[in-house]
Order: sequence, then structure tokens, then C-alpha cells
Amino acid sequence: MLRTFERSAGISIQAQSPVQDYADVVLKSLTEIVHLEYTPSKLPPKPSDEWTRFICISDTHSRTFDVPSGDVLLHSGDLTNTGTVNDFEKTMDWLYSLPHKTKIIIAGNHDLTLDTEFYEREHARMHGNRGLGKQVCAVQGTSASSCSQAQPIMNMLQGSRAKKSGIVYLQDQEYKFQAKKDGRFWSVYGSPWSPEFCHWGFAYNPEDAEELVSKFPKTDILLTHGPPLEIFDEVLSGFKAGCKALRSRLSELRPRMHLFGHIHEAHGAHIHTWDPAFDNAPPTIQNSDSSMSSDGRPASTEESGPGDAVLDKTVFINAASWPMGRNAFRRDGDRPPFGGPGFQPVVVDLKD
Repeated sequence: MLRTFERSAGISIQAQSPVQDYADVVLKSLTEIVHLEYTPSKLPPKPSDEWTRFICISDTHSRTFDVPSGDVLLHSGDLTNTGTVNDFEKTMDWLYSLPHKTKIIIAGNHDLTLDTEFYEREHARMHGNRGLGKQVCAVQGTSASSCSQAQPIMNMLQGSRAKKSGIVYLQDQEYKFQAKKDGRFWSVYGSPWSPEFCHWGFAYNPEDAEELVSKFPKTDILLTHGPPLEIFDEVLSGFKAGCKALRSRLSELRPRMHLFGHIHEAHGAHIHTWDPAFDNAPPTIQNSDSSMSSDGRPASTEESGPGDAVLDKTVFINAASWPMGRNAFRRDGDRPPFGGPGFQPVVVDLKD
């Protein structure tokens, strides 16, 4: 039986567990609508032309799957498995084929060759003696000794084919765009960094975190590969892998949407209201059993009132597409595919 339920602003929700009937999951406020789980053929359109539809994905690791149409596609990193030319060819051919007018992407810790300084040091460890060390590339140049294939990779990200298909690659950069003709301008900042983890790319040590996030400008949309601390950042062991400095900065930045990934098992979404009555504190939200009642319905609800629209809101999304964790096994025991139930692209409608 297909069941549909909704949650209002301030309440988070996770993907359905394998012991529950599959259901459409929608979060709503007066100015934000989030489709976390849905039947693709029955996905409703955005409310009107006064809204912009964003399709959010992350951690695709050179896998491909069906993606709903929308105004803007956002990809929050781990485009590939290890950043090889072959990996990028698979990913970019897929992204080129998608219909979205604007596609904004960042790297993640697995996109090794895009972190030039790291790969200069570590290419032999990561790719052995197969000659893959020469695949290193950079936005702003690198040494000739390890860059014979740099141009092919960067051409895939920033060349004529990428531009023609609407792809914008951001690496610690801000970008402004119109999602539709005569529409408003949106601003987005993209950062590929995440806290040090098993010595992969684009990693920073705790003592460097505050300086890094201090450079993030105030924008409508924030793309980071890694999550903030205590917001969809819990791994299977219970450890919270998010960044404390990023969490602290959010009260000042307050983007309309913050998209990240990195922690595959923490796929989820939450509409947060920045309430001065609670010191404008960021949320503490995890993708766990405690956020659901025993029958799979929201454990609590909260209605949006007339004053709701005047308070700032942020849609927090972990859009990791790699099936992992408690939602990675369905009732029949099979794992869902990449981008499948429990790990679908998250559809976000924002009122202009």
C-alpha cells in the first residue's frame, strides 16, 4: 500500500526503513517544499512559475541513474570513485545528457585529481604504478611532471561541451545565475572540503576549519561536500563526522539551502526556521529511528503560521546517492540501486 504523508517546517524526516510500506515523503513550509521520497512518474510539478525547482544529488561515484527534470541540478561532490579520466568520462557524459538548464557541481574527497597539491604528493599511493598519477589536474595549473592528462579532465568540467550543457564547476568559488528567463538571480558558493578522513583529497585538519569556513560568503545556496556537525553527519558507528566550525558559521550565513553529502548513511532533509527565541541556533538533526514513530509516520507535526514566512529558513539536505546504512536494505533483502528508494535525488522547490 502506498501511503503519503507530509511534514511542516522545523521537522526533519528520514528515508523509509525496509520494514515500512514505501511512502511519498514531503516536507513543507510557506516558501519551501522538499520531496524526499516519491514515485518518479507521479512527482507533482512545482506550485507555479514563482517557484524554482532544484534537483539535489551527491556521492554518485561514477554511477548513473534517472534524475527528475527541474530548473537547476546541484551535485555536492564525489563525482567519481578516484578521479581517473575514465571515472570522469562516465560521470560527465551522464551530466551532459541531463535536461537541466543549469548544473552546478563541486568535487569531494574521492575526486582526488582535482586536489592538485594532495595528488602531487599521493598519486603513487592512490593509483600505484599504472601511470594514473599523470591524470592530475587543477583549476589553476600544476606541475608538468604529473599533468599530461590535466587538460582532458578540466576540459570535461569547463570546456565547450560542459558550457553548452550548462555545467558550472565550483572550487571555493561563488557564482550567480538566473534559473529562468527574466527570473531572479540566485547566488551559490561551492566548497569541496571536508574534515580529514582516512587521508583522502580535499581534507582539512580541525585547527584549520575556522579559517576555511570564515571565507564562505553569504549566499542563497551553500554547497559543501562535508556536512556540518550534528546535521545528517552520523556514521554507522554513531560517530558524528561533521564540521563544528561550519555548524557555528551557519547562524550567520543562513542560506536558503545547504546541500552536502559525504556521509552516505545519513541521507535526509530538514527545513529549519532560524528563531530568535532560540538564539538562532542551528538544528541538531540525525537520520535515525528516533525521528520516526513506530508506524513510519512523523513522530510530531508543526503547522506553519502567518508569522512563519518572516523568519529565515534553511533547507538542509544530505543528498548522498550511495545506498548505505539502515535504509540500504529493502524487505526482500536486496540493496536499492544508486539513486533508488531511500537515496533518491532530493527535489526542492523554493519560492522566488
